[in-house]
Amino acid sequence: MDEPAELADRFEAHRGRLRGVAYRMLGSLAEADDAVQETWLRLARTDAGAADGGERIENLPAWLTTVVSRVCLDMLRTRATRREDFVGGQVPDHIAAAEAHSPEEEALLIESVGRALLVVLDTLTPAERVAFVLHDSFAVPFDRIAPIVERSTAATKKLASRARGKVRGTPETQATPTTPTAESAPHRHVVEAFLAAARGGDLDALLAVLAPDVVRRADPAALPLGAATEIHGAAAVARETVLLTRNAHHAALALINGAPGIVVAPSGRLLLALALTVDSGRITSYEVIAAPARLRELDLAVLPE
Repeated sequence: MDEPAELADRFEAHRGRLRGVAYRMLGSLAEADDAVQETWLRLARTDAGAADGGERIENLPAWLTTVVSRVCLDMLRTRATRREDFVGGQVPDHIAAAEAHSPEEEALLIESVGRALLVVLDTLTPAERVAFVLHDSFAVPFDRIAPIVERSTAATKKLASRARGKVRGTPETQATPTTPTAESAPHRHVVEAFLAAARGGDLDALLAVLAPDVVRRADPAALPLGAATEIHGAAAVARETVLLTRNAHHAALALINGAPGIVVAPSGRLLLALALTVDSGRITSYEVIAAPARLRELDLAVLPE
């Protein structure tokens, strides 16, 4: 049995990796820290029990990864059972509080994982998410993941493959992401230019990518009280976009129903989706989707590089 101080030092050496695992699984810094803390408590109990002939830990890094993964899986299942839905509407208080408590740290975590990936991970089942994160992000072998998700090794491989297909927007049998087509590449460049202009509040750049007769439609939940759900014309759409620049700082490109679009996801949780129609190098229309029921129906995937 380790001395308490020695055990704490050994745990701290692995805290950063455990936090990374938990954050990718849960998508919340506050919840990830809770999972890591629970892992520490279980380690302390197990170490104390080892003195009385209980379980002895032979491989601490593997043991810690297994425990934090099981804790996260339980949390994801509880979230699903309670039907907590972070898609659309107000960002939950505990997530907003975590971002407000450490915005720079949260931003770095989101950047390291990818805002669009966090959004897509939220569409996976708990077991799919755990299997995908452990194998694809942390190279944990399937025979070690299988007991965590309570499946055979073969079934765990299929679970991760299904998750990978959802993340990439490809059929389960397709091994590599879909290569952007000749049509989607210009679409992507226009969407990228629109997002960059929105982030910078650049009215001229917005006008350059909007068709003169562009139409913006939006769910009422996406708009300030009293704002029109439909507006016409590049000047009006550009002015509104500049006023909503703050949202653009929480935005990222993603595949939406198979086409390049934009997700707005504070703290990595989907709040809005922008489905854009591009013709002849200009945006001719776009829809801001905010109603939770409509967001859940979207086919979301990470946009290939």
